[in-house]
Amino acid sequence: MPRNERGFEVPSLAADAVVIHEGEVLLIERGSPPFEGAWALPGGFVEVGETVEAACKRELREETGVSGRLVGLIGVYSDPGRDPRGHVVSTAFLAALADEDDGQAVAGSDAANATWHALSDPPELAFDHGIILEDARRMVAKLRAREGET
Repeated sequence: MPRNERGFEVPSLAADAVVIHEGEVLLIERGSPPFEGAWALPGGFVEVGETVEAACKRELREETGVSGRLVGLIGVYSDPGRDPRGHVVSTAFLAALADEDDGQAVAGSDAANATWHALSDPPELAFDHGIILEDARRMVAKLRAREGET
């Protein structure tokens, strides 16, 4: 567990992206432990001096080759047992494809694969990413309902 300058143990900070486009969600196949070979949302650790928003966009680009723009915060996920490496707090963002991006996914960084999956039938996901994806679905449904009201 990392320690701060006063010697106190502190959780690590991560950011995850949920990119939904035309009824599909962008997922990566993990290329390293933990959960090597399992599907997950693109994301990773926030670097010192980096915002969670910047980390989310960087990790999305590094792991999938896709550029995204953040639409909103899905939630903060802080269960101390969510990651077998230790206490990792993740901020999860709903993202859309950046205007200049065509959505062609290419695995990079520590991802073995990056591809689109049907949002209606995604594979089992690593960590607590299934919960994050469900929360994202609810968020999208609320956004669409609001759009229908205006």
